[in-house]
Amino acid sequence: MKTWGTPVKPVQGFWSNHLFSRSAKNFHTLLDVRRVLAHDRYIWYEPVIAVSLKALKKGGFRMSDLTVALASDHAGYALKQMVADAVRGAGQNVLDLGPDGTDSVDYPEFGFLLGRAIEEKTADYGIAICGSGIGISIAVNRFPAARAALCTSSQMARLARQHNDANVLALGERLTGVDVALECVHTFLSTKFEGGRHARRVQKLSHPDRKH
Repeated sequence: MKTWGTPVKPVQGFWSNHLFSRSAKNFHTLLDVRRVLAHDRYIWYEPVIAVSLKALKKGGFRMSDLTVALASDHAGYALKQMVADAVRGAGQNVLDLGPDGTDSVDYPEFGFLLGRAIEEKTADYGIAICGSGIGISIAVNRFPAARAALCTSSQMARLARQHNDANVLALGERLTGVDVALECVHTFLSTKFEGGRHARRVQKLSHPDRKH
């Protein structure tokens, strides 16, 4: 059984080439927070990884003058904080809509805040996080201007942008590992909408009452 603070194997994937010591200069520290189910309860352990900010920007994560709104519930708070740090580190503006801690809250309230931010154009993109990503994505999608896509892989994040012009990425902290979640963020924010035949279909998403 893994207990608090037990060392674990470094995460693999996009971030694996950018792992450095905690003391590395000009590097940004993230907590890889994961849960292990044991004896019918969740046990937390928090190995520290460091990600090169230069590598993030070189990898295409940086896009000029973007504002990314973040919202979660208590089950997505830890991942929201890590995503916020990564987005800020890549030079983007973060609009953190809450919550401010892990006290129990209702995901619809924060999903609505994010959907409204997209609708009122106070944010260019949004990232919504709850335990599974399902509930908060439903809440965000109550707003016609919002197109929230729940993604569990970078390929899904890429297709959500290319084909659906998704403007909100939904993640599930309890179902998606931190390395995969951050890779989804990187892909989502660096992928452009393809337009073309997809544009007509996306346009219909925002006008469900209109006869087509």
